[in-house]
Amino acid sequence: MLAAGCGSGGAENTTDPSTSAASVDAVLGAPDPATGDPVKIGMISDGKAPTSDTSVEGRVADATVEWINARRGGLGGRPIQLVTCEALADPAKAADCGNRMVEENVVAVVFGGPAFPDAAWQPLHDAHIPTMFYANSSPALLADPETFVLADPIFSVIGLPISVAKEKGVKKVTAVVIDLPAAVGIYQNQAPPIFTEAGVDLNLVAIPPDQADMTPQMQRIATDGTGLVFVVGGAAFCTAAFNGLHAVGYTGTVVSITQCLGEDTAKVVPGSVLAGMTVGAQAPVGTDDPSFRLFSEVSRTYGDDIDLNSGVAIGMFTSMAGFRDALEGISPTDLTPAGIAATITKMPEKPLPGAGGVRFRCNGKADPALPAVCVRGGLATTLDDKGKPTTYQALGQSSIPG
Repeated sequence: MLAAGCGSGGAENTTDPSTSAASVDAVLGAPDPATGDPVKIGMISDGKAPTSDTSVEGRVADATVEWINARRGGLGGRPIQLVTCEALADPAKAADCGNRMVEENVVAVVFGGPAFPDAAWQPLHDAHIPTMFYANSSPALLADPETFVLADPIFSVIGLPISVAKEKGVKKVTAVVIDLPAAVGIYQNQAPPIFTEAGVDLNLVAIPPDQADMTPQMQRIATDGTGLVFVVGGAAFCTAAFNGLHAVGYTGTVVSITQCLGEDTAKVVPGSVLAGMTVGAQAPVGTDDPSFRLFSEVSRTYGDDIDLNSGVAIGMFTSMAGFRDALEGISPTDLTPAGIAATITKMPEKPLPGAGGVRFRCNGKADPALPAVCVRGGLATTLDDKGKPTTYQALGQSSIPG
């Protein structure tokens, strides 16, 4: 329920004929071809599985590597040779993929969003091969100093409402959460001390998944001093919560997770409720933001059949391009598993590719309790009255110390 969602739509692999070579170079960078012996980097994705299709990850990885080799000098001046494996949303195949990477002598592995990341990661961890994920919530992975995760695992469910509350001077947040153990447990166990440290009061209201009329709970919220309501659930649950808030005339701030918004939300929720609502975002999709322009131009120039609105596609670009940026300036002699892990941990803080101003640093200090995490905070957008994103803002971006 709390995983990153995917957009829809698409873009052909074409470049606007009015776009000059100079303007393309301004986005992609001047040609800087890698030379010499290739360095093997692994990429594990589910690909096209029986119940899902993330095959775009492979196309994005290929395009991003081609761009890196043509315009970013590869790794340490040497071209990347991508070794790919599809896990097909099967834990046994995921383990096979991890073992194959060890057998192929890759020096690092970049992951898409496999359904069973631990199974693929374990053989790599045992062989001390560093790994990089766009996002992950596995406790074992998040505790590993040779694993690097490019998303704050608590931002969308804890950091986002705190950041908005502090920005607006709100002292009391009520989390309206679908009453399922995995969701409610976060606000019973992890969230309270974090809210307390931030100086914000947290009130939890757990509501059964099948309760269509939430007016009674919302009436209490409207009169108990709550300045911000944070809604967590699927589209149907959130629609009931939004309409309940509207019914009781709640005038405070409303924040929600991306999964709250379905295709029909704008048809059944008043525009006055949606307008100004803040939700977490993965990338500044459809804007002229430089990070999104880079992803788009790499996809058009070097890729084929890449949906520019797909969260899966953008996540893979962020992982592969972030991996390269973390290794900027690496010596060719350090292109070993140990050398790559050491170089990544020594990187300075940088903008995260494709992420609209979010920064990353993989020295284990973004969240000392979770040394694999490389990011503090995340991206958010404000909706218009049609439930569409307007502006994007990086929130919770305190500098990661050296």
